[in-house]
Amino acid sequence: MTITLAPRLHASRTTRPLALGAVAGPVLFTLAWLVLGLLSPGYTFFGHRFTDYSPISQPISGLGMGVTAPYMNTAFVVTGLVLVAGVVGVFRTMPPTRPALRRWSIALLACTGLGQVVCGIFNLEAAMPHSLGFALAAGTPIAAFVVAGCYLRGVPGWRRFGTRLLLGSPLTLVLLVAFFATFQPTADGAEHGIAGLVQRLLVLEVHAWFVALGWLAYRRQPIGE
Repeated sequence: MTITLAPRLHASRTTRPLALGAVAGPVLFTLAWLVLGLLSPGYTFFGHRFTDYSPISQPISGLGMGVTAPYMNTAFVVTGLVLVAGVVGVFRTMPPTRPALRRWSIALLACTGLGQVVCGIFNLEAAMPHSLGFALAAGTPIAAFVVAGCYLRGVPGWRRFGTRLLLGSPLTLVLLVAFFATFQPTADGAEHGIAGLVQRLLVLEVHAWFVALGWLAYRRQPIGE
């Protein structure tokens, strides 16, 4: 019995800190867009000069243009990589039951981090890949939260959070629809309206679930203790 449990216990103890990546990534990203949003003097997008940056009307990716570009795009990439590592760390603290559902949970949740990496590599002027990155980061959670919620409901000690995570799917869908309803892909649209604010609410909501997931995984006792 001791020989069987020891490797699993060791793996859980060493990967618990890795789960904090699901906390650190979103915190880093939030600080990045908050600080750079205050510092940005504006940017040029397809020949149009935005003389000011508004977090109310303009998307977070606007900070990936102009003088703030190196910092914001680095934040996109680093956040994405740290978030993926955090997701892996979270699920390594759990018993390896229902392997198929477990793998799908990891893969779908990791898409948010991968999407952020894509958004950091390709800025707004690379419209197609950047849009794909946004879809992965903000759209995949609609399915990911359902799959992961169903998996967590079967893990001892995680049932309550798994049930709550199921609610994240319709909430993410509502905010994503609201973003597209307020977003206008024109220079005038980027200078007016509330699409930037709605997008930030969407990003904060999605990231909040990852923060809760990572923190709970870190706080729980290692398997076997």
